[in-house]
Amino acid sequence: MQRTDAHRPAPPVRPAAPPAAARWYGTLARPALVLPVLVLSVAAVACGGSGAAPGKARGIPGGGRLVVTTEGGVRIVGTDTADVRVADGAAARWSADGKDRTLDLPCAGAAREDCGRMPLVRVPRGTAVTVEARNAGVEVTDVRGPLRLGTVNGDVVVRDAGDAHGLQRLATRNGSVRATGLAARRVEAGTVNGDVDLRTTTSPVRLSGTTRNGSVRVTLPADPPPYAVRATTVNGRTVNDLPDASAASDHRLTLRTVNGDTEVHPG
Repeated sequence: MQRTDAHRPAPPVRPAAPPAAARWYGTLARPALVLPVLVLSVAAVACGGSGAAPGKARGIPGGGRLVVTTEGGVRIVGTDTADVRVADGAAARWSADGKDRTLDLPCAGAAREDCGRMPLVRVPRGTAVTVEARNAGVEVTDVRGPLRLGTVNGDVVVRDAGDAHGLQRLATRNGSVRATGLAARRVEAGTVNGDVDLRTTTSPVRLSGTTRNGSVRVTLPADPPPYAVRATTVNGRTVNDLPDASAASDHRLTLRTVNGDTEVHPG
């Protein structure tokens, strides 16, 4: 077990302007951290883009992914239904790209009253889900597929979700990332201004948690395998309650912040 404290002054950090391109950049290099981010484009998150069709329910072909785009937030819940269903009262438009289905929850024109809301979307429990949100939070509960969840101004919250064999990506810019009951083979979680708090039901082979202004905390299952842990902070403390492991361990954790603590514990 290792505990260290660091109290070196760091220059004040101003939040960066919201990004403006609509795709996952694998990583965004920053001083003292590497952050996976989702960047959004007004064109790609356009409300009801070309070829989109209105409707409340759609099926996802086998091997396909649900992509939800919104300039607000969204709540997604896994169910035993066969279709994706949008709660009554929320505007919805659909488009297709091969096996993938895109659900746009618009926030303009007649749908302006939906702005800032968190519409409920029910999906088949095993669905692979991508969310590209902007000015509100993302919440996902009981969805047992690979997740790629991102917003710019809001929290990302995951409960009892994920896939033990997949990669889970959780990212925001101004907000926190919180996951409980997360299953994953690999995890990439990050923010700039906020905490990263992850509680997993599996022992991921790779896990990274990064922030700039906030703390990073990871809780693994009881009796996890040996992990090579790399944890860094400038103004905060580092707590590692895992057994010592060699740098050659197959399992690796990377926890980084500038202003905050880094902690990793067994369950």
